[in-house]
Amino acid sequence: MPDRATLRLALVVGGLVLAVLFGFGLGRINSGTVAAASGSPDSALAEHTHSPGTGAHSHEAGQADAAAAGGLAVSHAGYTLSPLSGEFTAGQPGELRFQIRDGQRRAVTRFAVVHDKPMHVIVVRRDLTGYQHLHPIMATDGTWSVPLTLPRPGVWRAYADFTALADDGRQTATTLGVDLVAPGGYLPRGLPAVTTSTTVGGFTVAYQGTPEPGLTVPVSFRVTTPDGTSPVLERYLGAYGHLVALREGDLGYLHVHPESELVDGAIQFWLTTPGSGRYRLYLDFATAGEVRTAEFTVIVP
Repeated sequence: MPDRATLRLALVVGGLVLAVLFGFGLGRINSGTVAAASGSPDSALAEHTHSPGTGAHSHEAGQADAAAAGGLAVSHAGYTLSPLSGEFTAGQPGELRFQIRDGQRRAVTRFAVVHDKPMHVIVVRRDLTGYQHLHPIMATDGTWSVPLTLPRPGVWRAYADFTALADDGRQTATTLGVDLVAPGGYLPRGLPAVTTSTTVGGFTVAYQGTPEPGLTVPVSFRVTTPDGTSPVLERYLGAYGHLVALREGDLGYLHVHPESELVDGAIQFWLTTPGSGRYRLYLDFATAGEVRTAEFTVIVP
């Protein structure tokens, strides 16, 4: 029989081996979770790549979350959008300042970089006109700021689209929304008619796709010059285009994922609409160093 000292040594060594193996396995699990939730465009796109010919479909995991519109509240998923400025003079340069706070009212200062930026701010008037896509800068105290001009009076909606990093390493992607006000006579404009083609900056942008409630469907945009040729498209925010989709009425912010590469020469996205209604699509694309925005009205029956 081995003596007690030998047994004790064997138990210690065995415990250390088990601890190392457990830590290695846990590290692999945690690494996989972080990679799946990573804010890098590559990882986000890897989760939502689709083989050629894929049509409308649903995702079993997280299907309800994917189909839900975001940006409907100032607080969600344990985070709150706290504006430090909310009233603007129509047509005059101003500054939008805000913080993202956690459940303890602390300003969040750690964010993942998603589509090349740690924070995306979308501003649009409640009649879905005046779309702006901004990228604010964060101070050390967690205050974000960006120049902003609201060109016309009315109530405007500002969306903060971000992925927060918690102290324990968890990553939470969410979109929060808050109203901004430019006092004055508000004359809402009707939503433009449905069209599959529009012109912006001398380019023609053609839309193709059939959104269906609760499903993820491919929608694509083809850009051509006046002579019918395809211009050289440049990557913008990690892909060849960036798409924002908003629902008329409550201004719900929709779930959209881009393909990392052009599909048969077109910019393709995967769009999930939560239900029937009228939606406004805003496509940002870049050519010759300039970003342009093409807008479309889409009706989901």
